[in-house]
Amino acid sequence: MILPKVRDPRFITIRRGGTLTDADHHRLALWAATCAEHVLPYFEAEQPDDPRPRQAIAAARAWVRGEVEMMAARAAGGQAMGAARELKGAARFAAYAAGQAAVVAHVAAHELGAAAYAIKAVQAAAP
Repeated sequence: MILPKVRDPRFITIRRGGTLTDADHHRLALWAATCAEHVLPYFEAEQPDDPRPRQAIAAARAWVRGEVEMMAARAAGGQAMGAARELKGAARFAAYAAGQAAVVAHVAAHELGAAAYAIKAVQAAAP
């Protein structure tokens, strides 16, 4: 499992009893989207006709701008992770990174998942 079992209150929004402001939540989502974008070419090289990971990254950014609801971003993240299931290596991890980036809208700590999967994608692509 990429994420810890116990949630850090710094990644829980103020309205849910944590210390994370909406502005910082948005910053985390943008950072996660950027992490995923860096490795998206690994996925698109293997699956050029599958738009789900790219759409998930776009949904994360759209959520930050207030253009989509959290549930839409979360659903896009699930779709991106679905794109990963049949793959291996860097392409799989890149799709998971995109999915994790989109679900930051739901749970901020998923930004760590986006970064971790992006790192795994780079490691898997290394000779």
